[in-house]
Amino acid sequence: MSIVVTGATGHLGRLVVEALLARGVPAQEIVATGRRVETLADLTNRGVVVRRADYTDPASLRAAFDGAEKLLLVSGSEVGQRVAQHENAIAAAKDAGVRLIAYTSIPKADTSTLRLAQEHRATEQALAASGIPFVLLRNSWYLENYTPQLPVYLEHGIVGAAGSGRVSAATRADYAEAAAAVLSTEGHEGAVYELGGAPFSMDDLAAAVSAATGRTVTYTDVPVEQYQQILVGAGVPEAAAAVFADGDRGLAEGELLVEGSDLEKLIGRTPTSLADALAAAVAQA
Repeated sequence: MSIVVTGATGHLGRLVVEALLARGVPAQEIVATGRRVETLADLTNRGVVVRRADYTDPASLRAAFDGAEKLLLVSGSEVGQRVAQHENAIAAAKDAGVRLIAYTSIPKADTSTLRLAQEHRATEQALAASGIPFVLLRNSWYLENYTPQLPVYLEHGIVGAAGSGRVSAATRADYAEAAAAVLSTEGHEGAVYELGGAPFSMDDLAAAVSAATGRTVTYTDVPVEQYQQILVGAGVPEAAAAVFADGDRGLAEGELLVEGSDLEKLIGRTPTSLADALAAAVAQA
């Protein structure tokens, strides 16, 4: 039996594979899957099993999940197509006799009004209907949503529609460690983990960027519709701009604020702070 990680050719899935190895899971018991398996050659060299899996290709999913005991279903990136894709993966997991599915969802998916939450909620419902035991990893925003924007922040400041709302962001690596902890230990069946780091507002982000760079950066809050048009003017496609602006609307209303300490408990340490993430980004610039 094995642990299958979907999306291993992406950022989060790859980090989960690394976290499983770091936790001492034998390489031959880890199956890394994705569409571009040629990018996983180094994992093959380390003994990890690599298989092609495409959410739009049910046959590839069934072959990839063969012999799996546990499956990490990393949510797809194609907004608008994810429910059907995830249902393909769930069906393949059922055919393969998978004993537990861990799914990367979004905070408060069952009640969230965020546009991004709709497909996550539908996937959670599909998991419940499948009869397969599952665990929900409801990840809040990534700190990497912000750290790559440092050059933009320094040139233009920070603009958004988040008001004074706070987001419980954490690094991809922290979320990956949490997923690895769930996959490599027992007792998580039926759990719903609301995962996030220490919360901060966009004013807090501006202050942290200023401290990390030594340059004064401020946050300018605008209405949601105006922020959407600013994003479009910056070259973001209209549909994506609408989703991003809606994300700020939800942030302002507290939909990305995670209560409790689920992430800290799973990874056994304090999640990476905003200050530390920014310091690392500045050092790598």
